[in-house]
Amino acid sequence: MKIYADNAATTKLDAEAFEAMKPWLLDEYANASQSYSFSRKPKVALNQARELIAACINAESQEIFFTSGGTESDNWAIKSSALANLNERPNIITSAIEHKAVLNSCAAMKNLGCSVTILPVDNFGTVNPADLQEKIFLQTKIISVMLANNEVGTIQPIKTLADIAHASGKIFHTDAVQAVGHIPVDVKLLGADMLSASAHKFNGPKGIGFLYVRDGLKLLPYIDGGGQEFSRRAGTENIASIVGMAVALKKNIDALDKNREHVKNLEQLFMRELERNHIPHTRNGSEHSLPGLISLSFDGLDGEAIFHRLDLMGISISTGSACDSKKIQVSHVLKALHLSESRAKGTIRISLGKDNTSEDVHAIVAALKKCFRD
Repeated sequence: MKIYADNAATTKLDAEAFEAMKPWLLDEYANASQSYSFSRKPKVALNQARELIAACINAESQEIFFTSGGTESDNWAIKSSALANLNERPNIITSAIEHKAVLNSCAAMKNLGCSVTILPVDNFGTVNPADLQEKIFLQTKIISVMLANNEVGTIQPIKTLADIAHASGKIFHTDAVQAVGHIPVDVKLLGADMLSASAHKFNGPKGIGFLYVRDGLKLLPYIDGGGQEFSRRAGTENIASIVGMAVALKKNIDALDKNREHVKNLEQLFMRELERNHIPHTRNGSEHSLPGLISLSFDGLDGEAIFHRLDLMGISISTGSACDSKKIQVSHVLKALHLSESRAKGTIRISLGKDNTSEDVHAIVAALKKCFRD
């Protein structure tokens, strides 16, 4: 038995996306930046992929910049915004439950003289807009709050937060890596000035992503070199992966309602089966969350032990803590939700995807039941 239930970590590469990538690896392998005729097809493919991705999030094609993934996109958005104003000792505002790509980018900018304000979240993982309103001040240059959390699934009130930022003349960025391809993402409705996404979270290839940058917003180049990506992100374009990302995103967007309903039904079945089998648990996060992303705490059990037991049974999930050579490190997200250390250490994350089945759900519940019985 092999069951993959860690779709928040990565997703299976879509077969159509893979097939769409192959010609640009094997036959049409020319450098799109060259001027000879062999480069024309890759150049056209690059432009078409940019247009397709832009349409999926209601953006313009010139607002899409290809990157190596969500981590680079987050780094670019935050560091470039801060560095452009470094002589003013700029302030960056973010939340306590951001991905490390955002939090560590903020920490790096703090080492260069910026100040960083960390917004708390409530017990459900939600940022209070009033807290943002209170913390903005003159030196604040960029505010970064993720659209949906990767550990507990909580969806933030991005439109409200962006409106508050704009009312004070500040730039608003959202890390939408966990959300794009799974819930509706419209950059105009959200009001984001910048938005990060990563292909491998929506059945595209690893190592490719994009940063949406609102037209007219000044952003320093992140990588210096040639004139690729409108002279803002140098480096030979990864045409195969860009095409694969576009195909995967369009396919997920076209089936968005169907996939969400399927995953939500699996989630509801899973929660019912936990109750029916009398498995004591506490669910973390908000009711307003990503479908299929389930953070559970089990009192009296160790999350790492559950993780390894299920792995031995062929079931892939993740845990709410990371074990190093000396001690177990509790997730910063679970700490921000004010979970006790014992509850945090008894936390696992199950993230169901469009390829999961009801049989998978029953098998996972049966495996969890064994953990309690044994």
